[in-house]
Amino acid sequence: MTRLVGRVAAVTGSSRGIGHAIATAYLAEGARVLVNSRDAATAEATARELGEGAAGVGADVSTPEGALAVVEAARERFGRLDILVANAGINIVKNAVDYKPEEWRQVLATNLDGVFYCAQAAGRVLLEQGSGSVIAIASVTSFNAFPQRVAYATAKAGLVMMTKVLAAEWASGGVRVNAIAPGYVGTEMVRELVNKGRVDEAAVRRRTPMGRLADPAEIAKAAVFLGSDEASFITGETLVVDGGWLAYGWI
Repeated sequence: MTRLVGRVAAVTGSSRGIGHAIATAYLAEGARVLVNSRDAATAEATARELGEGAAGVGADVSTPEGALAVVEAARERFGRLDILVANAGINIVKNAVDYKPEEWRQVLATNLDGVFYCAQAAGRVLLEQGSGSVIAIASVTSFNAFPQRVAYATAKAGLVMMTKVLAAEWASGGVRVNAIAPGYVGTEMVRELVNKGRVDEAAVRRRTPMGRLADPAEIAKAAVFLGSDEASFITGETLVVDGGWLAYGWI
């Protein structure tokens, strides 16, 4: 398929999980992709694994300097930037009263501040060229409260409003800004929580009308759509990909 031929995408946090699936799907659709991890060796190894059309950069996108490094690396390696997917995120699962200040800041810095820094750095480039797409990875916790996830849910809720504000600001400059809100996805992070007893997978399956967790590739398909011309008149939206989890009112 060729929906993204000629375009350059930067995908943060793309050495594994949803980010890796998005990078893979973008390459399959003809894009060139900059993959990112905090660790340069990991990013470069991921790019080699993904093959031709991929390059890697090590950068901590929770800082303005790291976010700028991702955008600059895409332009240096491929000559331009068309799509930013702000995917990098972390989670700390514990009771709110037990959160340490540094844990609160760690989650917010990566999941909220980092998305803004990346969007800001990319936005300057995309607005100058008069086109482009920014996609943030939100969550069903953007809309529903999950106990023991106060920092994660707060950050993800903020992404929904950030998406709307940036979309309203940048639409006249030809830049679209949207978000994807996955439900439970069979990523390494979720598997770790299942193994630690922090997530009851059987309960999640019962609570999800489609009766299963998402495959990361299914989230990637939404990212392909939002990054392509098929979504040319869509901006400021959060596309929920959750198998009906939010729609279902029964416990």
